[in-house]
Amino acid sequence: MKLASLKAGRDGRIAVVSRDLSRYLLSDCVLTVQQALDDWDEVLPGLQALSCRLEDPRVGEGFSVQNCVAPLPRAFQWVDGSAYVNHVELVRKARGAVLPESYWSDPLVYQGGSDDFTGPTGDIGFPSEACGIDLEAEIAVITGDVGMGTTAAQVQAQSAIRLVMLVNDWSLRELIPAELAKGFGFYQSKPATSFSPVAVTVDELGEAWDGRRVQLPLMNYVNNELLGSPNAGVDMTFDFPSLLEHCVKTRRLRAGTIVGSGTVSNYDRSRGSACLAERRMLEILEFGAPRTAYLKFGDRIRIEMLDSHGQTIFGAIDQRVVRATDEISIRS
Repeated sequence: MKLASLKAGRDGRIAVVSRDLSRYLLSDCVLTVQQALDDWDEVLPGLQALSCRLEDPRVGEGFSVQNCVAPLPRAFQWVDGSAYVNHVELVRKARGAVLPESYWSDPLVYQGGSDDFTGPTGDIGFPSEACGIDLEAEIAVITGDVGMGTTAAQVQAQSAIRLVMLVNDWSLRELIPAELAKGFGFYQSKPATSFSPVAVTVDELGEAWDGRRVQLPLMNYVNNELLGSPNAGVDMTFDFPSLLEHCVKTRRLRAGTIVGSGTVSNYDRSRGSACLAERRMLEILEFGAPRTAYLKFGDRIRIEMLDSHGQTIFGAIDQRVVRATDEISIRS
């Protein structure tokens, strides 16, 4: 089943979308994706029935990603991880820092801003190119209620992962060092996060979902040139159940919590990168200095994942970087 939020008010209007992303149906029993997550067991049969109806190509209204906001336009919690320790190791190596041994056994997560997510298309405004504008292509899961102390095995057994989607976790690289030096985490360096047009239940991923990871390449482009297509299921040190286990050691998660994987990264450098910072780090290691610039106003990024038949699963995040204005900020 594939779910989208169509533009309507602050929280969008839930739509069940056909597998080929061509058509949709509205639900009569629930208005938003968050409401569906709150009452998942009760509303799931009705939503699945709509999904089944959409198997008939004569059923439904025409679907356009241009009419979508993020599947959850705002959420009760957004937790982003750094599950690909290869990426962290590379960042530290480029500046001559040693990777602490604990990074291989204790996941890194931080709590990001969840009150204002951006949709999959359109212009995304930033205050200045000097901030070091960068994309970060990731996978994210949306959870049901997860109790404190739940183990990774229990996460799988309880089907606590409700939905999966793609992420562009925008970063302002030139602001990060000063913020982290304060010892209190990200804030200004992490603007509003963007998500794919649809979020999908894990069964939509078929054999690509092994219960822990998405075993498919995550393609990302800058100005129509492929930056990379690292496989999200390879070199993921901490899988999603492990990330959730880490998150609930001292607290519980409520339905609608979004947990991100962090930048997808492979040791196989021929797969390319999922952010410009990683490419720049590799250039530093090879040439002594970066050769790739961060994003400029007018640049366009695209993030997408295809199934084994070459069909888009989540739709594409397709956005243009522009100078921020009040009008754009309100419209986004």
